[in-house]
Amino acid sequence: MRHNRIVVGITGASGAPYALRLIRRLTEAGIETHVTISTLGKRLLFDESDIKRCEPENLVDGGDASLVIVHNDNDLGSTIASGSFLHDGMVIVPCSSNTMASLAAGITTSLVHRAAAVTLKEGRKLVVAHRETPLGRIELMNMERLVEAGAVIAPLSPGFYLRPRTVDDILDFMVGRLMDLLGVEHDLATRWDPSTAH
Repeated sequence: MRHNRIVVGITGASGAPYALRLIRRLTEAGIETHVTISTLGKRLLFDESDIKRCEPENLVDGGDASLVIVHNDNDLGSTIASGSFLHDGMVIVPCSSNTMASLAAGITTSLVHRAAAVTLKEGRKLVVAHRETPLGRIELMNMERLVEAGAVIAPLSPGFYLRPRTVDDILDFMVGRLMDLLGVEHDLATRWDPSTAH
C-alpha cells in the first residue's frame, strides 16, 4: 500500500545539491515530501546553496512547494517522529558520519535521528546516502550495524557509464538511484544499456 509520502533528512555532510534535487524530483512525481534538517544541515544549505531560510519554497528548487512540509529538527514530538505516521520510506541525504554513528548506536537527540529510528523499527525503507570519504573502520562498522537493522547504505558515488556532461547530469544520476531505492518512478537517466556503449 502506497501513501505517496517520503521523509527526507538533511545533515551536515557536503552534498546540499543532492538533497535539493531529490526534493524537487519527489515533488515533480507528486510525492508529499516531509523534510527535517539538522543544525549542521542548515549551515550546509547556506554554505553550498545560499539558502538562508529553510522554507518549502526555498527547498523545492522550482518544484511544487505545496507538497513540502518542513519539520523542526528539535521537535521530537513531530508527526514524523511517530510510528503511526505512515510513509513509503525515508532517505537521509547527505548523511554525515556523525549522524550515521548516532543511528547505529540508537541515539535519538534530533528529529532526523528519531524519524530514522522509527522508520527502522516499523520495518520501512531507510536509505542512508552517506557522503564523506575516506571510510575508516568506525564508519564501516556503523554501516554494518545499520544494514543489519534494515537500512540501505547508498553512498553518493555517481557512475560515469552514461557519460555525464554537466553537474546536473551527475546529480540526476544519484537522485534517480535514490528514487529507485524508495520505489518512486522517474524518467532520470540511470539505466545501463550495453547497446549504447561506445
